[in-house]
Amino acid sequence: MRKLDKSQGFDAFCATAEQFATCMDDNLFVYDIMNDAYFITDSATRRFSLPGSLFHDVTDNLRDVVHSDDYAMLQADLQQLLNGEKSEHELRYRWMGKDGTPIWIVCKGRVLQNEEGKPWLMLGCINEIGQKQEADNVSGLLGASSLQERLEQMQVLPDGYVMRVGIDDFRIINERLGVDYGDAVLRQVAQCIERRMQPGQSVYRVISDEFLILDLMGGDSREIRELYENLRQEVEQDIARRNYEAVYTISGGVVNMQDMGQADYEEIMRLSEFALGQAKRMGKNQVYLFAQEDYEAFLRSRAISRSLRKAVSNDFEGMDLHFQPLVYTHSEELYGAEALLRYRMPDGEQISPAEFIPILEESGLILPVGKWIIRKAADMCRACREKYPEFRVSINLSYIQLTKGPVFAEVMEALKETGLPPDALIMELTESGYLENSVNVQTVWHKFKEAGIQIALDDFGTGYSNLQNIGLFNPDIVKIDRSFTLRALQHSYERQLLSHIINMVHSINLRIVIEGVEEKEEQQQVLLLGSDFIQGYYYSRPCSREAFLRKYRIEEAKESRP
Repeated sequence: MRKLDKSQGFDAFCATAEQFATCMDDNLFVYDIMNDAYFITDSATRRFSLPGSLFHDVTDNLRDVVHSDDYAMLQADLQQLLNGEKSEHELRYRWMGKDGTPIWIVCKGRVLQNEEGKPWLMLGCINEIGQKQEADNVSGLLGASSLQERLEQMQVLPDGYVMRVGIDDFRIINERLGVDYGDAVLRQVAQCIERRMQPGQSVYRVISDEFLILDLMGGDSREIRELYENLRQEVEQDIARRNYEAVYTISGGVVNMQDMGQADYEEIMRLSEFALGQAKRMGKNQVYLFAQEDYEAFLRSRAISRSLRKAVSNDFEGMDLHFQPLVYTHSEELYGAEALLRYRMPDGEQISPAEFIPILEESGLILPVGKWIIRKAADMCRACREKYPEFRVSINLSYIQLTKGPVFAEVMEALKETGLPPDALIMELTESGYLENSVNVQTVWHKFKEAGIQIALDDFGTGYSNLQNIGLFNPDIVKIDRSFTLRALQHSYERQLLSHIINMVHSINLRIVIEGVEEKEEQQQVLLLGSDFIQGYYYSRPCSREAFLRKYRIEEAKESRP
């Protein structure tokens, strides 16, 4: 096996793979063995049932991609590579397509060692077995390679547009009714589209359940929307003619030729994929017209995602925990603090949690980051208890951590490492519509309660506020969101409502935190409401560990911090 200097990092190999991906049919991959991370070029994510182009927990995620009959074979081969028994990987097996159909592939790779001689990276490619077809026999349409050849013959794109049409939740059709029925649906949709084609328009099946309409006649936005509505009506009528054996919808993503400039196949596929994805993210069964500002926001999100992945691989570089104090309402003495994650990009830009937290959740990175937060927050609590023996730290948990990660075990491990009692930590979960519908969330929540760890229901009073959740999760603390607090301080009706909520919560021996108190006048009004604790800028903005310790004159033993 070749030995490489680790400075030639995982991210550099990923970037190289991305650059070469547009000029070859191979799906290139980089497997970071030491950090358990896997990158594969975007073309594979459009074809196979992958969680994304980059993911962690490789063996668990691949279990969902690899055909169940082939997983043991793959696992055995990978183990030989990890053990150093061989350095090259070549295996023929099946991955699952995005529509649920098994696809035969050949996977080839070579293991590189780090400077210690241990397996570090595996570089390779994945190809479907069989040659690319210019036509698709299932739908009866020309395929993506025919579209590519046609575009390559054009020097400049004429006025017009492309519309990428996808069948919503097509995988469910295959799972419920079988692959043969799914193929029949593909033929039906293809026929519906063909019936609506005008001179100057052509349609191709580009991948899985997606079709691309190429219009070279300069249609405007009104005509585009009209075409989509006609297609949707055709599909609905066809479903009715077949007695509703399968009910499905279609989404459309439209890109104007003027937004592309030249007849570049990869650019057209990339922008049309984004546009269709936007239509689906907006709720499906609708059409979306490409907007540059939306695409730039999408690219920014991807850039932040890449930066976050790099941060996780580099010992959470750029991440920091800030702490905002929680004080007793009447005595104004320190009760504890809420741990809040902050992130700064390598270029120095401070990213808002409202922007990067959803990316952490969507990518699955919230799992390793969440574990890091728990350890750091618990250590902060240990330090503060040197002066404030009853100090507590509140930690926000993601729904993803509760349903997909070993968060309970991670919390118990942090308690053991720091020697803290269970009630030193408070676990917070924001109220939202999925709380009461998740058995996993309820199970983990009850484990926390049984272990003596406090739990808090955060952002009570926001859009998904539900009194049922107080009974369902039996929290120790209810936190009132600032938006609700402001309305209560400004309007008598909301103030009476908040007062009744506080009385109700106290009647069942729970405690109330009023969040978002920023001004002296607000603090004085909150005193009259009878809450137990206050949190907000009036007492302190969130600050770094060091600033918090200075503010409350906490001296930490130098050897105690990890």
